[in-house]
Amino acid sequence: MKAAMIIPGPQGGHLEIREIPRPTPGPGQVVVQVMASGLNRGELIRVGEAKSGGPILAGIEFAGIVSQVGPDVHSVREGDRVTGHGWGGQSEYVLAEARALIPIPATLSWVEAAAFPNVFISAHDALVTNGEFHSGQSVLVNAATGGMGLAAVQLAAQLGASQVIATSRSAAKLARLREYGATHTIDAWQSDTVQAVKDATDGRGVDVIIDSLGGAVFDTNLKCLAVRGRLVIIARMSGVDTAQVDIKHMWVNRLKLVGTTFRTRTEEERLALIEACARDVLTLLRENRLKMPVDRLFALDDIAQAHAYMATNQHFGKIVLAVHKSVMAAAAPITMSQTATKELA
Repeated sequence: MKAAMIIPGPQGGHLEIREIPRPTPGPGQVVVQVMASGLNRGELIRVGEAKSGGPILAGIEFAGIVSQVGPDVHSVREGDRVTGHGWGGQSEYVLAEARALIPIPATLSWVEAAAFPNVFISAHDALVTNGEFHSGQSVLVNAATGGMGLAAVQLAAQLGASQVIATSRSAAKLARLREYGATHTIDAWQSDTVQAVKDATDGRGVDVIIDSLGGAVFDTNLKCLAVRGRLVIIARMSGVDTAQVDIKHMWVNRLKLVGTTFRTRTEEERLALIEACARDVLTLLRENRLKMPVDRLFALDDIAQAHAYMATNQHFGKIVLAVHKSVMAAAAPITMSQTATKELA
């Protein structure tokens, strides 16, 4: 089968499409014929960090058709349409744990289904499990126009947030966020974020912050939190990995600081958070109350170009790879912005 591989090198890895054997499922496992696969920023980081070792399968999410079922699997059958979470999704066939699969509602296309798993599972874990969010509380989502941010905005809105405040450095992208559930938007270039958050919450601050930026906004985040607020850090897109902490401010306001990632989770923890997301989110997905815009669709053979486009930070929503040729042929035209086109030229 054809598979996207990360090939390590002394200066960081690069991507290649290679022919490798098709996997065989073991107990509790399933082989899925992949139709489409979402692209995520963590995959760019993983390519850059691959400096030693052997080739690594690429991709963390996928949508496709169950091709083969291993022993002791009763939750899915051959022919089922599923989306799932697991490494190696940017291949024609992927080996996955049956517990990591979620049924695809009939209303979703392959491209839409491929854009769902990683961002909504991660956003649910950040907001509900780690952020301890409850209906009626307020939420701030930083870098809200990427896949993870848009998922967090929508989940907060659908689960009953009193205010959903979203930040971005693009005024054009901010204008689109209200249709996804944001009640307030903040241009991070032009505005005093702390003051804007205080104004939106009558001076109280927010209960939960979902942050993808990291050290560059750490102090700002702390100042935006209400008493007993929770800051959940899911990425470090700003490139700043250190920050100073005002211990007195955290102490007086009884704040919680939480980091979350798949990297240090056990396999059982990973599967449990996928199942938790499915319990809370699948009904919303079936009822078309969640949507993830797909900014652009690339063929699997063009994965390097897809990575390059993501690195421009011009996309709104998700970038998806068409793994099966029928997906590219059937998809409506999805084009990049003129700005992104110029940057890639």
